[in-house]
Amino acid sequence: MTVIGSAQAVKILISILRMKVLALLLGPAGIGLLSIYNNLLAMMSTAAGLGMGSSGVRQIASVKGEEQALTRVRRVLFAALLVQGVLAMVGVWFLRTNIAEWLLGDREYATEVGLIGVAILLGLLGTAQTALLQGMRRIGDLARVTVLSALIGTVSGLAAVWFYGEVGLIWFVVVQPLATIVIASRYTSRLPKPSAPRPSVVEIWEVWKPMAKLGSAFMLAALATTATLLFIRSLIGQNLGLDATGQFAAAWGLTVTYIGFLLGAMGADFYPRLTEIIGDRQITNKLVNDQAQLGLAVGGPLILVMIGMAPWIMSLLYSTEFDEAAGMLQVQMLGNVIKIVSFPLGYMFIAAARSKLYLFTQLNWNVFFLFLVWYWLPQYGLAAVGVAFSTAYALNFTIANILVRRLHAFRWEVLSLWLFVLHATLSLGLLAVAQIAPHLAAIASPLLALATGAFGLRVVLSKIGMHGRLPTKLYGFFAHLGWPIQSAG
Repeated sequence: MTVIGSAQAVKILISILRMKVLALLLGPAGIGLLSIYNNLLAMMSTAAGLGMGSSGVRQIASVKGEEQALTRVRRVLFAALLVQGVLAMVGVWFLRTNIAEWLLGDREYATEVGLIGVAILLGLLGTAQTALLQGMRRIGDLARVTVLSALIGTVSGLAAVWFYGEVGLIWFVVVQPLATIVIASRYTSRLPKPSAPRPSVVEIWEVWKPMAKLGSAFMLAALATTATLLFIRSLIGQNLGLDATGQFAAAWGLTVTYIGFLLGAMGADFYPRLTEIIGDRQITNKLVNDQAQLGLAVGGPLILVMIGMAPWIMSLLYSTEFDEAAGMLQVQMLGNVIKIVSFPLGYMFIAAARSKLYLFTQLNWNVFFLFLVWYWLPQYGLAAVGVAFSTAYALNFTIANILVRRLHAFRWEVLSLWLFVLHATLSLGLLAVAQIAPHLAAIASPLLALATGAFGLRVVLSKIGMHGRLPTKLYGFFAHLGWPIQSAG
């Protein structure tokens, strides 16, 4: 978690630089256009990939000690994503004019849409490489790929925008997956070469079928999310204009990015670990509670800072033109508290290969979110999006809890519930203060974050134990304060 978290933190810093420069060069309209490109890429890549990147991680993790089975999975995964990527690229290229007219209302963007098809193929080939690294738990290599590909993609994209203006935005979409392929190949080439004979057609089918079956749940869930976001962006653009779409993109980017680094760090190692022990309910429940506690301990203070200082953060990272996005961001951060504790529950369905239940919970959130935005947007404008986001997560969290309790006999530990109630209460209170006295909220938020961060640090240290020089010193520091840590490690 520390390794991937550090990589994601660096990736976030790179993203901050990218969005800041783009906001200054192209304004909200440029941010909105790039968000539409990325949303289209995500939606088409999800559909073409059949979720096999995620299901491939599970398959690799479950057979990594069996050379022949691992070889079959590696070869089938790469071949499947190659074929599926080529078909998607060809389809997007031939439909580029229709897609541009439907999505952007302008056929002049047809070439850019066609190039997104190339990015889909490159992205799926990169997914085959990163899935192998994650399934084999090569976390350090995966972190390096994350950072280097983001850096190369950002530098290349900004250079293109600097020289060509809005036309250069498409390079952000194309260069990053290409960089992922090149960099990831360097690390996957260091893995032991497949030595088992090439699988027969029957063996390929036997490997591909379960991956595609589980992957289809990932695909449909991710497709629903990207399609929902694409529809919402289109709805906002048609009703409120492209500038409003940029406001939404800015708030959404910060909402997803800053919690995404934490969830990405948790999932990178948590997913394959959970797959290995999912048959033992007691150990599974302990691991899921640990993940939720770590997520709240690390992410809770960050959420408090984002709520209290959203107007200043938005101005710093984008520009003063993004004032509407700040209010949306504050409300969506409240939903992120719920998202953190919901995250490990979803992985229980995945690790147990309960694809239908996983899909059910994901579709629920999208239906709730889309319906609430559609219903509230005409009345309340952009403010409706933040409220809909948080409400949808609250409803979905309730449903997920009922399911995991019945199917896995899951129970929350007292510490998990205490951390959740603490951060939810503080976030809600700080949000109320921010509406009345923004400057008071800006002063209070770092103080609250410092206090909850100190408690969160104790939680993290109790999990990892006195292993290493820094944890040992911190144990001593808390003991000196008269607040000793009871290690669980």
